[in-house]
Amino acid sequence: MLTDLEIKGAELKAKPYKKADSGGLFLIINPNGSKYWRLSYRYAGKQKTLALGVYPSVSLKRARKKAGVAKDLLDRGIDPSQDRKDTLQKQKENEEKKKVEEVAAVKNKFRAVAEAWLEVSKQEWTKGHHDLIARRLEVNVYPWLGDTDIAEIKAPELLEVLQRIELRGANEVAKRVRMICGQVFKFAIAGEQAVTNPAQYLSKRLKKVESGSFAAITDAKEFGGLLRAIDEYQGAFQTRCALQLLSLVFVRPSEIRHLQWDEIEGSTWTIPAHKRKMMLALKKKKARAHVVPLSVQALAVLERVKPLTGHAKYVFHGIRSEDKPMSENTLNQALRRLGYTKEEMTSHGFRSSASTLLNGLGYNSDWIERQLAHVEGNAVRRAYNRAEYLQERRQMMQSWADYLDGLRSGANVIPIHRADRV
Repeated sequence: MLTDLEIKGAELKAKPYKKADSGGLFLIINPNGSKYWRLSYRYAGKQKTLALGVYPSVSLKRARKKAGVAKDLLDRGIDPSQDRKDTLQKQKENEEKKKVEEVAAVKNKFRAVAEAWLEVSKQEWTKGHHDLIARRLEVNVYPWLGDTDIAEIKAPELLEVLQRIELRGANEVAKRVRMICGQVFKFAIAGEQAVTNPAQYLSKRLKKVESGSFAAITDAKEFGGLLRAIDEYQGAFQTRCALQLLSLVFVRPSEIRHLQWDEIEGSTWTIPAHKRKMMLALKKKKARAHVVPLSVQALAVLERVKPLTGHAKYVFHGIRSEDKPMSENTLNQALRRLGYTKEEMTSHGFRSSASTLLNGLGYNSDWIERQLAHVEGNAVRRAYNRAEYLQERRQMMQSWADYLDGLRSGANVIPIHRADRV
């Protein structure tokens, strides 16, 4: 029988040779000094060899124990070599099964199911609509439910997520997110990843969305998403610039469409009284010119579009004729291409967006109203407003443009001129 001392002092030879222990256990000693345990045995009339490990990782004592286990198998009529193959195969199958289960577990997470739904749905959507839905899930749902098994999400958990959105004052967004989640759950049910759709039970639990003449986004984060979407607009360059300018100056869409190059002087755009006469005549109010201070960012938009339309009358002329302004449907159609429905955002809605956000930031309501060109019905206030608050509005409009830059980048910013408000 071998001893550890004998094994350690074994002579190295030019060719591999064996050192026997007992019961068929032996050690192969190679020229490079490596030593391998082997067990020689007979099974079904055939001579076989079973590998038991490498010395010294497998000690003499452990090698004898492993040899004993193999002999026990032989006594029960089991081939140790085949038993090892079967064991390894079973381990491999268990590992593969575990991997499949892990992959399945990941695939069943809400985020994974939603992303699979988005991938399938994008074939039917515009890129803008796809990106809008993806952003809404990323911002409003994934942080709380993204890593939860979709089958385990109950109505109260989803409601809590939607109510977080309502706390931001974004009731319309909460409504839209509920509808999006409902589609994700339907997709999961079809794929046997969920049984019920908890979103269907929550419509009556959400706050009502106040209806208005023109739909508008009034949540700062959502408005930032709109600005990013506009910057990525893949349609006509003129249309993208018109939407960018509209967000900065929030005049009436018709005034943007009819903007002429000769109405701009320095950093001021003066909308002539005759252009506003028809609109105000319907309200039985006297028309007057409206002065629009232009921020650095607004001037930059005009500079970008000037090489394309600077030779024409209108800054944003029609596609078929440079002598006519942009079609009245162009801006709203662009918003639809970006994925915003008419119930979510309209070109006229930029005025409500600006008014809500500026008032929320604490700016003087008279400055805001004058910038919106709302005609004051009270004669005394109308006389007081003759000064136009031009200097104050100029500061506010630059501050607004800087604020939008922050929203566009996703930052939670306060306008640099906020201290100027009263």
